[in-house]
Amino acid sequence: MSPKPPPETPTRETPLSAMDPRLVEAASAPAAPPARRSWARVAGEWALTALLAAGALQVGGMLRAPELPDQAPDFALTSTADEPLGLAQHRGKTVVLNFWAEWCGPCRMEIPSFAAFAEDNPDIVILGLATDGDPRRLGPVAEKLGITWPVARADAETVAAYGVSSLPTTVVVGPDGEVKAAHAGMLFRPQLWWLTR
Repeated sequence: MSPKPPPETPTRETPLSAMDPRLVEAASAPAAPPARRSWARVAGEWALTALLAAGALQVGGMLRAPELPDQAPDFALTSTADEPLGLAQHRGKTVVLNFWAEWCGPCRMEIPSFAAFAEDNPDIVILGLATDGDPRRLGPVAEKLGITWPVARADAETVAAYGVSSLPTTVVVGPDGEVKAAHAGMLFRPQLWWLTR
């Protein structure tokens, strides 16, 4: 018995009756519905994506951070409440220095995270150091933006001592006055928590 010749390759002009019945059956079968992913898998994928993005922001901010000496440079400024503001008065506590400006979009976007962090961590001092702007307007601007921690207009020496070249820039100073961390760019509450531990 000779083997059966292979069926003719169907073309657009080939009538259905001339095709292999298996091909006809496969072509006329309804398409299977697309596979559905469970909500847990979708949530997991989003969580992983968010975690990777946060990690990339953290690493990028640390790479762009200014080079600082081991001991944080002290400064003597006057707050918007007309009180002295400096590092020496907070010796023995962790201090977060946040260099910002009124016109800086990322600075404004991180304020809610800093406010929530300040509320959750009353033992950590946050000092807002504005790099420009009218010192007389800083108080009302800070209040309007929701800043609840002390704010002062940083002088050129303080900005230079901390190597601030982009905003926002955040520096964490340990209780012993040692620079623990520096970050250039926007921070969120989990990043603040991590930097201050």
